[in-house]
Amino acid sequence: MHIVLQLIPKKYLIGGTLILLGLSGLLIMSTIVAITGEFEKDSQQSEVTEIEGGGIGVGTANVSPEVMKYQPLLEKYAQKHGLDASYVPIMMALMMQESGGRGNDPMQSSESFCGSVGCISSPELSVDKGVLHFKSVLEKAHYDLKLCLQSYNFGGGFINYVMKNGGKYTPELAIFFSQLQYQKVKHTGNYHCVRPEMVPYSACYGDALYVNAVLKYYTGTITADGKLAAPASGGSGGKSGVKVIDAGKTLIGKTRYVFGGGRSQSDINAGRFDCSSFVRWAFEQVGMNVGPMSGVTTDTLKTQGQAINPKDMKPGDVVFFDTYKIDGHVGIYVGNNQFLGCQGKTGVAIASMAKGTYFGERFNGRVKRF
Repeated sequence: MHIVLQLIPKKYLIGGTLILLGLSGLLIMSTIVAITGEFEKDSQQSEVTEIEGGGIGVGTANVSPEVMKYQPLLEKYAQKHGLDASYVPIMMALMMQESGGRGNDPMQSSESFCGSVGCISSPELSVDKGVLHFKSVLEKAHYDLKLCLQSYNFGGGFINYVMKNGGKYTPELAIFFSQLQYQKVKHTGNYHCVRPEMVPYSACYGDALYVNAVLKYYTGTITADGKLAAPASGGSGGKSGVKVIDAGKTLIGKTRYVFGGGRSQSDINAGRFDCSSFVRWAFEQVGMNVGPMSGVTTDTLKTQGQAINPKDMKPGDVVFFDTYKIDGHVGIYVGNNQFLGCQGKTGVAIASMAKGTYFGERFNGRVKRF
C-alpha cells in the first residue's frame, strides 16, 4: 500500500488543495504519473483468454471458516440472480474484507438494499441482497472486476466518474474520487480515513485501496482489463483431462484411504490419501495448482473452476457427491459413468457413478472444470 504513496509526488498534495479551491480535477489527472507496482501484479498473467462476460474463471478464496460457511448461500443466490458461480470465490473474498463472516450483515449490504446502515439483521438476507448488488454493479462496470469491487465500496458514482476519465479502473482514479467526495462530506464529521496513509491526501471517502484489500484473499486469474479469465488450454476437460486421469491411475492399487491423509509429503510417500487430497495431487502432476497440500478439502475444490452441465462432462472434469455431507466426496470423471477417486474400501480406484450404484445415487450434479 505504501507504494502508492511513494509513487504519487508531493506536488499532487497541492492538487488536492486546488480541488478545494474549485479548480478542475481533470487538470490534476492530466499530469499524474501512473501508479505502478503491487497494485498491477495481479493483472499481469500469462496464457489467459479474455472473457467478455459470464465470468468463467479459475479462482480460489483464501478466507476464514466464518466466511467459508457462507459458500452454499452464495452459490444459492448466485444461481437465483443469474450470476455465474465462478464469481463466488470473489464474493467470498469481498465478504472477508467486509466482515470476516461475522455479524448479521456479513456482506454489508444494508445500505445498497434500503439506503441506511443496519437495516439488515438476517445473514441470509445480507447474502441475497449482497449478491444481487454485486451483480448489478458488475454489469454497470461492464464486467471490469476491479471497477466492480471499488464501486461496491464507493457506490455507483465511481463508475460514472471512471467512464468520464478513461473508462477503466486505476488506483489513482480511486484516490482522486475519494478526495473529491471527501470534500463534499467532510463537514458532516461522519467520515474519517480508514487508512492512515490516505490522511495526507485527504482521500478519506470510503477505502481507496479496497480492490487490493479484497484481492489479497483471492487466488485467481484476472486479465489486464479486469475480466476473470480461463486458461488458454481450455481447462481440465479434453486432452489435459486425459493427462490428469493418467497421472491419477498410477496410484491405483498403491494407496489406502485415510480421512485427512495426503496433506503432508510423508503421507503421500506412504500412499495415504483421502478423496480431496488425491484430486489435488493428480492435478499437481500435470502442472495445475488447485490448492495448498495442507488445506485442500472438497469445499475448497468446489469453489474453483468453471461450472459444467453434467450433460457436458468430459474426462478430467471434477465431480462431487453428497455422502456424509453435501459435497462430501470428490473424484475425477473418466467417462462412461465412471470416475477416478480415493474411496474408503479401495483407496485410489475407478468407481461407477451409474444410476442405481452407491455413487450414482449420491452424485449431486456439481461438475467443475479446472
